[in-house]
Amino acid sequence: FSQLQHHNYISSCRICVITLAEAHPLLQNGKTITSINYQISPNCSRLQNKVSGKSKRGAQFLTELAPLCRISSSDGEEYTIYSCIRGRLIEVNENILSNPAILQEKPSTEGYIAVVLPKFEESKSVTQGLLTQKEYEEVLLKRLNSSSLN
Repeated sequence: FSQLQHHNYISSCRICVITLAEAHPLLQNGKTITSINYQISPNCSRLQNKVSGKSKRGAQFLTELAPLCRISSSDGEEYTIYSCIRGRLIEVNENILSNPAILQEKPSTEGYIAVVLPKFEESKSVTQGLLTQKEYEEVLLKRLNSSSLN
């Protein structure tokens, strides 16, 4: 997976909102999302995440490579969306289950996938590892230019 496939918005209180990046294949080529599944394995569903209290007790701990959900499209493709960040899963967006189109219509707002809270001591390194919007656009432009040369 690539950071270019997912956006991680970080607020001043360290909360990371996981969304699809503008360049994700699901937001390109007129694809239609048919289903979203937070059931990662027979024993792990992100929907079972129950968080309580200030210390976020009960939150599932995620690594950078932890799958958050799987999204299927009408062309038969399935995309696994990864956390990309180590931390506690605060919430998943259950609204996209009944209305998957908002993932494509409003990917950076109502169509978010999940909210993750990195460990306090790791939040600075998480922030430093992310691309700014300008850096992201430059990488996409380079990718587009190199693919048009082939």
